[in-house]
Amino acid sequence: MKRGSAAGLTASPVLVGAVTLLVTIVAVFLSYNANSGLPFVPTYDLKADVPNSANLVRGNDVRIGGARVGTVSKISPVASASGKPTAQLDLKLDEDIKPLPVDTTFIVRPRSALGLKYVELSPGSSKAGFAAGATIPARQARPEPVEIDDVFNMFDARARRGAQRSLTGFGTGLAGRGDDLNTAIQAFKPLLTDLEPVARNLSSPRTRLDRLFPALEATASEVAPVAETQAALFTNLNTTFTALAGVARPFLQDFISESPPTLETGTVEFPRQRPFLRNSAAFFRELRPGVATLPASAPVLAGALQAGIRTLPKTPPLNRNLARVFDSLEEFADDPLVPRGIKRLRDTAASLNPTVAFVTPAQTQCNYVSLLLRNLASLNSEGDSRGTYERFIIVAAPQGKNNIGSPSSAPANGPGADNYLHANPYPNTASPGQVKECEAGQEPWVQGRRVLGNVPGNQGLISEGKPKPKSSEASR
Repeated sequence: MKRGSAAGLTASPVLVGAVTLLVTIVAVFLSYNANSGLPFVPTYDLKADVPNSANLVRGNDVRIGGARVGTVSKISPVASASGKPTAQLDLKLDEDIKPLPVDTTFIVRPRSALGLKYVELSPGSSKAGFAAGATIPARQARPEPVEIDDVFNMFDARARRGAQRSLTGFGTGLAGRGDDLNTAIQAFKPLLTDLEPVARNLSSPRTRLDRLFPALEATASEVAPVAETQAALFTNLNTTFTALAGVARPFLQDFISESPPTLETGTVEFPRQRPFLRNSAAFFRELRPGVATLPASAPVLAGALQAGIRTLPKTPPLNRNLARVFDSLEEFADDPLVPRGIKRLRDTAASLNPTVAFVTPAQTQCNYVSLLLRNLASLNSEGDSRGTYERFIIVAAPQGKNNIGSPSSAPANGPGADNYLHANPYPNTASPGQVKECEAGQEPWVQGRRVLGNVPGNQGLISEGKPKPKSSEASR
């Protein structure tokens, strides 16, 4: 029975053809859908947002570490939150890699030079994973790789001509110079040895080399508007260096040869000059107030210098006479009685200190000594051919009862408007214990009232040039 059934199955051409056709259809179906995964096989589906699908097509591989773990089942255009067009990939991944860590990154990479692409996944280290159907955000997409056609597009006609000319120039320049190249390569060894620490310093994060090129860009943008001025600068430098060529030897040569020992001397001596420089800086800071007055005092200084020009030639005889004076002073200083006299003078000065302290404000605040000397000089400098004389005028006292010009038993106290005694024997001169005012010589006339001693009000610290008060109220 079994042997007969088998023989009957193979003996029927229709049945054999139907089975063959069914197997062929299944094989074609499986082959056609192989890139999308085998049917009835469970998958781990995810989505991924990419800034650019970069020539990906449906059915491209998804790989981890070079091993195929899935396919791209769909590519859809979407808009990002900012409205910029992007792409979204539907990934069908093997169930055994589920779940991918949430910090997984991805990049679209070329598989061959013909443009075939695949998606490379780089799983992260997070313990949390993407659930099926989740979307890998675009911020986890790494920068887009450079396409081979982009590389080829760099070599346009102009670039090819430039490369051709460069090769021709280098070939012509290096032809016949093999020995020189060998010598140069041999000399590169100490250069590379010295270059290693330099390169180490440049690569150090503390060097901040990454800031150099933006700074150079900013510098170039600042220099660009003055390019013509710089071109003129180089033209002028050419003229300058042409002039310097005439004195290059021996003058510039000697300068260059003497510079190293000069620098060594400066390295040793400059630190010793720092105290001098600090003192100089302090000295010039203290000079600033005096220098600020130079615009006003310069004419006076100029007059002093002109007088000095006439006076200085006469100083040698004066110096000779001063030598005898200083000899006399030396003999005076060697006299044993001099210290006693100086001690007496010191005691006298000490006893005069309270008086000087009381009198000093009369000059420093009110300028009374200078005014007195000026008025005395004016008083004694006017006259005629016979000599100087004093000018004066008699001030007659007011007449009437109880006037201030005749003997009286009491200070004049009216009744006339002018017959009131005004006497101030101790006026305020801004001395210690007094009111800060220059009262002497500036007492206002208080009409119709007897005033003995200090007048009402404060006359201020101006002893000359102040307007006279109209009344006692104004003096206040």
